[in-house]
Parts: sequence; structure tokens; C-alpha cells
Amino acid sequence: MTIYLDNAATSHPKPEMVYQAVNEVLRNVGANPGRSGHRLSLKAEHYLTQTRQSLARLLDIPDPQRIVFTANATESINLGLKGLLKAGDGVITSSMEHNSVMRPLRFLESKGILVKVVPCDLKGRIKVSEIKKAIDPKTRLIVLTQASNVTGGLMPVAEAAELARQKGILMMADAAQTAGLIPLSLKEMPIDLLAAPGHKGLMGPQGTGFLVIGPEVNLRPLKEGGTGSRSEEEIQPDFLPDQMESGTLNTPGLAGLGAGVEFILRQGLSSIREKEVSLSRMVWEGLRKIKAVELYGPEEAGERIAVVSFTIKGLNPNLVASILDTAYDIAVRAGLHCAALAHRTLGTFPEGTVRVSPGFFNREGEMEDLIRAVSEIAGKV
Repeated sequence: MTIYLDNAATSHPKPEMVYQAVNEVLRNVGANPGRSGHRLSLKAEHYLTQTRQSLARLLDIPDPQRIVFTANATESINLGLKGLLKAGDGVITSSMEHNSVMRPLRFLESKGILVKVVPCDLKGRIKVSEIKKAIDPKTRLIVLTQASNVTGGLMPVAEAAELARQKGILMMADAAQTAGLIPLSLKEMPIDLLAAPGHKGLMGPQGTGFLVIGPEVNLRPLKEGGTGSRSEEEIQPDFLPDQMESGTLNTPGLAGLGAGVEFILRQGLSSIREKEVSLSRMVWEGLRKIKAVELYGPEEAGERIAVVSFTIKGLNPNLVASILDTAYDIAVRAGLHCAALAHRTLGTFPEGTVRVSPGFFNREGEMEDLIRAVSEIAGKV
């Protein structure tokens, strides 16, 4: 059986209750939520309401109606950036961002948005003092990933959010790698926009995501259309979540997402975090003993999510990943991880790294198998 160590791309396997929820909605509900008054349509809408409420409990969100469902974190980020910024606005970000942030920002830059990228150090860390220096009168938004998808390194989002609040500007967090894995309270942390996928740490199906829109934020929708509400009007509703949710939502997927969140709530975020920290520490400590291996990012497991990036001297990372897959049946991800700027920061561009990302359902024995496999591959260089 394949040892799956690519949870930073998408978590696998899912809790059994996720599969059951998706199956239940597909087989026994099937209706369009919020578009009809019959019982099946109302039941479909109930699943969406439950998922919003579960997310609100997990992330400590005061108003579940300000959780807007999307297809993925990328759509959420695009909605936040393009719905907020206009020509002449300034935005600050870091050199460790995923392309889901950098590409929309570069597009917006061509439309008159002023983009500043604050460089991180060789381990991918950023100083809030450097962000503060970059703020000018035109700055409207700071956008940061909460954890790098390349190194797993945690970014100072809470401190940056406090700075943004002090300066009267907005804060957006990309929680693609942290939602469901790192404790987060939107009551305590002044984050105005939070984007996340459903299929990673939240253990839901692919094709699900959401954007949390703070009470001080008004966004332009990316699309207009049918919402099931105010159908007599030809203009888009002006209230959330309907304003941002035109078209039929992925009800089976979002029901699965709700089940994934419920699993996390029952299991306890702290126990999930504790296990993943233990597994990633085990990987780091094992790989660091291999002479030809070089590791990237923060050394302490508590300063990372469960991601370990490495290279083997003399071998292309994609070749290493291919050998792990074909010879050892171990699934990892290699290359630039859709984050070329991050790899330029780390000095691993253009080949990238091999990324290992264990999850809650992995076992210590699988980490031992990985370490043994990498040692054998490195020994043949």
C-alpha cells in the first residue's frame, strides 16, 4: 500500500464520516440548496448551514453568514484581492507566498495596484518590523500566508494583523496550510479576510473552500447570477453570503467538508497538532543524519506545520520523488510547489525541493520507511 506523504497538497485519506456525508447527499438528497421549497432542497440547504456553523465553531467566527463558500483557496484569494483593491491602492506581501497570491497580485499590478514584496531570510522567515517599514499612505492591505507550503514555516500573521489594525489598514491571511491544523480565533486575531481550502487540513473533499469576510470589509463580487434569494430583482443581492455565492454550490463536497470539520472538533485540534508535530520532527531528525541531505526552513518542529523540504546533493528533486514513488511506493511532491518566489528566497530555484508532508492518519513506521528510503537513495549518489 502506498505511503501517502503529500498532505500539504491534499489530505488523504479522509475520515470515514466525510465519505459517508458525501455519499448521503449524492444518493439521498441530490437537490439544489436554496432554490426550491420542497423537503429535499431544504435538507440540502441544512447541510450548508451546518458546515458554516461548524467552521464558525472551529475558527471562532462570530457570524457564520460571513463565511462565503468557494471552489478552493485560490478562488477565495482572488475574490478577496480583486473584490477589494482598486487602482492606486497599495498591498504588501512576502517573498514566501504561493502563486495563488502572487499571480493575482501581479495581474492587479498591471491594473494600477501598487505591490510591495518584503523579502524573507534564507529560512523563509519574515520580520514584522520590515513589513512596518514597507507601509506607506497608499497601503490598504497586508496579505500573508500563515504557513509556507514549501518549508511549513509559520509566519507572524497575528503580529502583522495587530500592526495592520494599528495602522488602519486591512489584513488578509492565506490559511491554505493551517486551517484545521493550527489553532485560530477570528474573535481574538484582527484578520479581515481569511482564505482556506476544504481539502487539506480540514479533511474535506477537493473542490471546496471558503473566504471569511470581516465586518469592516465590503467586497465586489467576482460573479453575479442566481442565488435563490430576491429572484424578483435583476441586481445582485447585497447581503452575505448570497452576494458572493451565485450559482449552484458543491453541496456534496461542502457536506463532506462539514463532516471533516466535525471530525476535527471531536478529535481535538491540539491532539492533531501534537501528532503531526511529532511525525515531522521524526522526519527532520532522521533526514538530518543523512550526509548528502540538505534541509530547508525552521529546524524546530513547533515553528512549522507538518512539512519538511529537502534535497539530496547531486540529484534532481523530481528524480528523487520519482524513485520514492516507483521503487518504494512513497508519495511525496517535488519541484517548485507553485511557489517559485519562495524557492528563489530559499536558494532552491529552479529545481526546487522534495517536500514531505505527513498527516494525522500517518504512522511512525511510515516515517521510518521514508527515512530508510532516502538514505538508500542518497547512498547511491
